[in-house]
Amino acid sequence: MLRDAINNAVKEAMKARNERALSTLRMVNSAIKNADIEARGQGKPPLSDGDLLSLLQKMIKQRQESVELYEKGGRTELAAQEREEIAVISAYLPKQMSEDEVKAAITAIISETNAAGIKDMGKVIGALKAKYAGQMDFGKASGLVKAALTG
Repeated sequence: MLRDAINNAVKEAMKARNERALSTLRMVNSAIKNADIEARGQGKPPLSDGDLLSLLQKMIKQRQESVELYEKGGRTELAAQEREEIAVISAYLPKQMSEDEVKAAITAIISETNAAGIKDMGKVIGALKAKYAGQMDFGKASGLVKAALTG
């Protein structure tokens, strides 16, 4: 479903002659195809929508890091280009949860899984990823889970 949306967006960007969106979407398609080929080489099926969401999040994170580096180096035009790519890719992610929503979700998952301590952190993160793929930054969420489980 997500693949179809991206492929349709490529066609629309071509018709609209939107070069930034077109190049970004082609890059996304390329990353998806590379991940599918890698999965096939390991005997796995093509990526699911959940896997695609995490791939898109990884691409956004890479661009955010690039923006920081370009700004430190005084390359504002390259930073602006990366921001435009982030905006195009972000359009295919579900709405991100607020920090309060993330904390509520973590509390709910901890009680659902009966997590008692830090040794259950993997179980909690796994349940969060299964239920909220693409809706939260799991790097930040793991810190919140750790804090909730330790104290």
